[in-house]
Amino acid sequence: MKVATAKTESIDDYIATFPREVQATLEKLRQTIQKAAPDATEKISYQMPTFYLNGNLVHFAAYKNHIGFYPAPSGIVAFQDELKKYKTSKGAIQFPIDEAIPHALVKKIVQFRVKENTK
Repeated sequence: MKVATAKTESIDDYIATFPREVQATLEKLRQTIQKAAPDATEKISYQMPTFYLNGNLVHFAAYKNHIGFYPAPSGIVAFQDELKKYKTSKGAIQFPIDEAIPHALVKKIVQFRVKENTK
């Protein structure tokens, strides 16, 4: 799978670098984040789509076998029970590329991060 390069300047550009089915998944994830954090702005940071609200809120990225979602360590700790079926690390969640993303859970995590970043 093609990976975005440092030249990617917008989330639209980033999403456009992937096959159609992955584009659809990424666009739906983007919409879920936008709805959960309507005041956040979009940018590319660390060569990944990033939502920013008083600091980085969440990032996401597509890989060969998964969609990476990066809600900071606090976003993972707060929802660790609901994330048990997914591979996680300190600041990352891996959603298998061939499975539906749990959008309701993503929404809750993003809303949690919005509260954190606006305190």
